[in-house]
Amino acid sequence: MTGISRRAWLAAVLLLAACTRKQRAQAQLVPDGATVLALGDSITYGTGAPPKASYPNVLARLTGWNVVNAGVPGDTSAQALARLPALLDEHKPALVLVGIGGNDFLRRLSEADTRANVQRAAQLARDAGAQVLLIAVPRPTLAAHFTGSLDDHKLYGEIAEALKLPLQRGGWAEVLGDEQLRADQIHANAAGYQTFAERLLATARAVGLYAR
Repeated sequence: MTGISRRAWLAAVLLLAACTRKQRAQAQLVPDGATVLALGDSITYGTGAPPKASYPNVLARLTGWNVVNAGVPGDTSAQALARLPALLDEHKPALVLVGIGGNDFLRRLSEADTRANVQRAAQLARDAGAQVLLIAVPRPTLAAHFTGSLDDHKLYGEIAEALKLPLQRGGWAEVLGDEQLRADQIHANAAGYQTFAERLLATARAVGLYAR
């Protein structure tokens, strides 16, 4: 490793550590038995696998949290946002996992509207007294169609930065980009949902939402 590349690598490591510390300082531990709301669409619901294999169910088993699966197949970000106030009122979650927008991208809906809906959902959850963990969703591209390689849509990182939210990066991109972890092009299989839940838990640990 050259001196320049080593300095660049060290700078990147220090930047990541600083970001993690900043997110950790903002987060509060979510205790065992706390209610966690998973807001989303079909990949939250668990389409492509048995119900017990959905990522909210796996996450509940891994953490001891009471994870409410609020995934509705086919929902756009606007539809998920419309459901959110009643869900917050009913469940009063300590943490909301916001993972919406995939159907907007597939239907080529307005990116500005999607951004506004995702950001509004996060803000509503915080206003209700919940912490928020934002989940990035991959962007469909021509390259992804041919290569299977997926990347997070940039709007999630931008929203996370604007609202100072912890962000689950690359979880769905990794799972849906691996044919062994998916049931079809847009849904995971049981192994994929397990993998995603484990990646999400690692992020929760890194930002201070989970300690074990």
